[in-house]
Amino acid sequence: MATTTRTTDRGAAYFPQLAAERLDIALCRASAAVSRAAEAHAAGEGLGVGQHLVLQMLDVVGPCSQQTLSEELRIDRSVMVGICDELERAGHARRERNPRDRRSYAVTITDSGRARLAEAQASIPAFLEDTFQALTLDERGQLSAILAKLLHPGVDR
Repeated sequence: MATTTRTTDRGAAYFPQLAAERLDIALCRASAAVSRAAEAHAAGEGLGVGQHLVLQMLDVVGPCSQQTLSEELRIDRSVMVGICDELERAGHARRERNPRDRRSYAVTITDSGRARLAEAQASIPAFLEDTFQALTLDERGQLSAILAKLLHPGVDR
C-alpha cells in the first residue's frame, strides 16, 4: 500500500521562505490569487474580466480593431474574438468596417455597453478594498509604482 506524505509543522513554513528568496514565485502566486478573486467577482457581476476591460478601453479610446484591443489589453487574439462575439451578442458592442482600413473591423461600444460598464465599475472600489485589505493605502501606492516599473522599464513616473 502506498503511503502519502503529510504536511508537517516544519513544511508549513516553507512557502514564506521561498517567496522571500524568489520574488518571481511570490509575484506569480500573488497574481494568480488576485486573478482568481477578479474572476470570481466578475462572475458575480455577470461581466467577465476580459469583457470589462474591452468595454473600458472602447469607452476611453473609442473604436478599435480587435488586434489593437488584443495587443493593448494583452489578451490572446483567439480569446479576443470570443470576447467581442459575446459583447456583440449582448448588444454591448458592435463591429463595423474600420474607416481607416477597410480590410479590418472596428469594435465600438454601444449605449447598452456604456450602461453595463457603469454598473460593473460601481462595484470595483469595494472589490479592490476587499482584495487588497492586507495592505495600507501607502503600501498599495508603493505596489502600484513598483508594478509600473516592472511592466514599463525605463519609463519615468
